[in-house]
Amino acid sequence: MYWIGLPLSIALAAALAPAGARGLVEAGLVRENYRGAKLAFPLGAVLATAALVALAPLAFLNQRANLELLDPQLRRWIPYVIGVAFLGFLDDSLGGGGGGGGAPRGWRGHARALREGRLSTGAIKAIGALALAAYVVSGLGLESWRYLADVALLILTTNLFNLLDLRPGRAEKGLALVGAGLCLGAWTLEPLELLGIFAGPVVIGAWLTLRERAMLGDTGSNLVGAIAGVWLLTTLDETGRLIALGAVVALTIYGEMRSISTAIDSLPPLRWLDSLGRG
Repeated sequence: MYWIGLPLSIALAAALAPAGARGLVEAGLVRENYRGAKLAFPLGAVLATAALVALAPLAFLNQRANLELLDPQLRRWIPYVIGVAFLGFLDDSLGGGGGGGGAPRGWRGHARALREGRLSTGAIKAIGALALAAYVVSGLGLESWRYLADVALLILTTNLFNLLDLRPGRAEKGLALVGAGLCLGAWTLEPLELLGIFAGPVVIGAWLTLRERAMLGDTGSNLVGAIAGVWLLTTLDETGRLIALGAVVALTIYGEMRSISTAIDSLPPLRWLDSLGRG
């Protein structure tokens, strides 16, 4: 019954997320989006909280009632998922929301800040994500170069979804495509069974972001990217992970050098998918 976390977290997020978004606005926690509208921010903190609320009863029943409600592998990956969400929250709170107000953006911007003697919150986030990834991937018995490749895949996938999160719902749609591709390609529901408690709130979050009622922030995009990265690591075989790493590296380089939004707008199928559900 590992699947139970997905519907439970969706139900709890449906109850908590709208109220949480209103609470952010009432507390003055808002940020302008790409159109200049002021939205609740960061919604990712509410989504991560909803996932933890779902985790509490499942963990208790899993232990005390001897029910198989949580995938045993969840305990390996949950430090990374929660950890990078927290690092994103730190960046949202102290770093100007991912580059606003002169804060450095992207890997090049953070590297430039370090060379100038400034430690940006984005650099702290990158260092922290590296440490978390190195920890959760360790102990799997991988050869040295494969260990490094898996750590890179996890970190870069998380960062890629940060680069994607420039329009409402884009990161969530990317996660849906990754999840659907993995489940159909491997003919398994293991990704949803493993991290369903985190994927569920993202579904509800998409309903709010697509209607421009809230923004994920780095907290949310890191959460979404971490889910995608763990899914890739736990579902694909060694060859598949190397192919995925190559694709993620290529997309990351493109995103650092060019505009992903411009590329999406130039391709009608991607433009249609990107705008689907907005309004």
